[in-house]
Amino acid sequence: MGKLSKMVSIISLIGAFCAPAAFAAGNSITLMGSTALQPLAEQAAKTFMEKKPEARVLVQGGGSGTGLTQVAQGGADIGNSDIFAEEKADINAKQLVDHKVCVVGFATAVNPKVTVTSLTQQQLIDIFSGKVTNWKEVGGNDQKIVIINRPKSSGTRATFKKYALKGTEEASGLSLTEDSSGTVRKTIAETPGAVGYLALSYIDPSIKALEFNGVAATVANITDGKYPVWSYEHMYTKGEPSGVAKEFLGYMMGPEVQGKLVAALGYIPVSEMKTSR
Repeated sequence: MGKLSKMVSIISLIGAFCAPAAFAAGNSITLMGSTALQPLAEQAAKTFMEKKPEARVLVQGGGSGTGLTQVAQGGADIGNSDIFAEEKADINAKQLVDHKVCVVGFATAVNPKVTVTSLTQQQLIDIFSGKVTNWKEVGGNDQKIVIINRPKSSGTRATFKKYALKGTEEASGLSLTEDSSGTVRKTIAETPGAVGYLALSYIDPSIKALEFNGVAATVANITDGKYPVWSYEHMYTKGEPSGVAKEFLGYMMGPEVQGKLVAALGYIPVSEMKTSR
């Protein structure tokens, strides 16, 4: 093969590798934010890309505050959030468009060896404010309570604080702080006496969910308004979405996600709610 032929072959190979990447870049979107919504977002992105192979949907966590900030600043195409954008003070919520994709409940979660099965709202407030520090004070064994918290940017924390703790400020210096729902679950499962809070999409046999005021965190109790610790899961865009973002959001609201994935992964379709916020 001559030098010219070799050069043409090399150029062709470079083009073969570079062209798909360039094509994919124009069809790529990034979702960032709520780790409570992350399992659904990741699974929906996977099935969406199977149907639309030329698209790329990247899902990242970081917390609701990060998602709202990034979408407002243009660092993400979609910001996932457990809270309304209006609840975050340092962004212009008017420039964001809200797409409510589902509802999720949040439960108090403990290490499975904790013998308590239910806590009243006042008991929760006393625990997270540092007034109660041993499980025996709320009907459990003589064991130190270890609080597993989320950072202030977390929508899960904001929701739990608002509806479970009546807005009570958590005691500083008395808890461990984990950046994501997945690490909270792992830490609770591995730490004797641990207590935290998680979206129902993260509850599994490695931990134990407690009743709140004697009411279990079930789909039926949430939709009927009997269990108050829940939130909408939002996907925010900066202005009306277009391109792949619009297609993906349409897919999120379509029958495959709403009729199958939402319930299968522990979420609730908004249409099933008999109460609203």
